[in-house]
Amino acid sequence: MRMHFLSGGRLQMRKRAYYPDAERSEIFELPVSCALIRHPQANVLFDTGCSPRAAAETDAYWGHLAKVMTPVHAPDAIVLDQLPKAGLVAEDIDLVVCSHLHTDHCGCNSFFKRATVVCSAAELKAAPADTSGAYIAEDWEAARSFDTFSGHKDLFGDGRVSLIEAPGHTAGMVVGHVVLDTQAFVLASDAAPVRATLEQRYAPKGTWNDELFLKALDEIARLEREGAQVIFGHDEAQWRELRTGAAYYD
Repeated sequence: MRMHFLSGGRLQMRKRAYYPDAERSEIFELPVSCALIRHPQANVLFDTGCSPRAAAETDAYWGHLAKVMTPVHAPDAIVLDQLPKAGLVAEDIDLVVCSHLHTDHCGCNSFFKRATVVCSAAELKAAPADTSGAYIAEDWEAARSFDTFSGHKDLFGDGRVSLIEAPGHTAGMVVGHVVLDTQAFVLASDAAPVRATLEQRYAPKGTWNDELFLKALDEIARLEREGAQVIFGHDEAQWRELRTGAAYYD
């Protein structure tokens, strides 16, 4: 079994969104991280990142959300164009796991027409009712059907790829726990978007429920103490250090 980290796009935001002590006027860039897991039974894509329309038609597609976060990636820095670096194309993906249904994490879902889409039941229920702009129905309604779960889901029954509900950032946030032969990983997505949130224990701006977010951080910290490497959803410094694209972990 092996795992590739693939670019799902790149965003520009006010730094205070994730770093409360930053100056109000400070702007920074951040990656959108996706993970491809090559399990013996299936090819799994954890999050699909930004839609190709996000950069090409930002205002029309993202509306007022574009005032909060702006796509700044090259056209080929989305997961559809990154998959061939790992030797695959969209039709090779068997399972798409949605950490949550915000547009920068499920924007390419519609391109994986053969895949089963896995999402927490709570997230699928919350998305239609949210008016923040971070949920764009076109992204997630494209799935013919969802394989939903609550609590915990072992994708293959062997403990190698598990999904854990970790509400806080959204009502149905999910993190992944991946156990490779040489090491384990926590795919934290926005349950811990940058390293500082875990180390300093705070909920970033825009968190759905601060108390639950901090509880989810406790679970992520527990897995880290047990030896797992936490992969933060939008941490620029970590992204630069990771093996990405054709390189992989096994």
